[in-house]
Amino acid sequence: MRKFVLSGVTLCLAAQLATAQIKLPSPSPGATIMQTVGTTDLTVKYSRPSLKGRTPFTDAFVPTGKVWRTGANQATAFTTSTDVMVNGKTLPAGEYAILSIPSMDDWTLIFSKSMSVTEQSYKQAEDALRVQLKPTKGGEKVETFTIGFSDVTDSTAKMNILFADVKATADLAVNTSANAAASVDKAVAEKPDDPAVLQAAASYNLSKGRNLEQALGWIDKSITAKETFRNLFVKSQILGKMGKFADALPLAQKALTLGQSSNDESFAFFKEGIEKSITEYGAKAPAMPTVKGKKGKKVM
Repeated sequence: MRKFVLSGVTLCLAAQLATAQIKLPSPSPGATIMQTVGTTDLTVKYSRPSLKGRTPFTDAFVPTGKVWRTGANQATAFTTSTDVMVNGKTLPAGEYAILSIPSMDDWTLIFSKSMSVTEQSYKQAEDALRVQLKPTKGGEKVETFTIGFSDVTDSTAKMNILFADVKATADLAVNTSANAAASVDKAVAEKPDDPAVLQAAASYNLSKGRNLEQALGWIDKSITAKETFRNLFVKSQILGKMGKFADALPLAQKALTLGQSSNDESFAFFKEGIEKSITEYGAKAPAMPTVKGKKGKKVM
């Protein structure tokens, strides 16, 4: 009878805690990691079981050769803001559940379209992508299951899955140039008269040597809307890139004069670059032709 009463009290307490939505510690706490690669945001939201004396990838704990949710509790979620290549295969932008089939020699990494998927409900027909990973063994022991990113560049990264002394890595790659160009075009389309947007767009084209005539049109609109030392300097750089040094020189000189009188604290970061450009354009600009006037005098 006493056991029955205690069980009833326990059940009531559990019900009250659930109703009150009290946050309690989890044996496999949640974690979220976000990594930006170029202009792409990659996010993994997952739960982290710990070894607690157990050995994973055995029949007793995280068995090999079977679908695993690659974490604990609810499905591990992977989100990418743009298309991403995973081991050379395209995964479209979106949110996916990550599962895997671990084994000693290779892993199958699965991106499922079903965010509520479990080991029991998994259907291969719902795969968005699956790739093979080559695991390594014998590294530093990781007590708590970890997913992380490393070797990050402006267009690539590695996604590492680590547990115990096993590490499985997926190579990720994004088309940063195409994504950035699309972002620039979208920004100009949405704010075609914003001088700051037009200047930023022109600067991007300049930095990539991309469609300089288009960049020149954007920066002219920016200058017309609001002339600053910055957009004047950008226009001089575009003209310089196009080999029009005689046109670029007076603009760089005007940018220097305007910047010196602007009281803009950021001008200090631009001053040296503007001065170098003036020297460069002055050296490369063709000399003004001289014409002989009456009595042999030279007319400039």
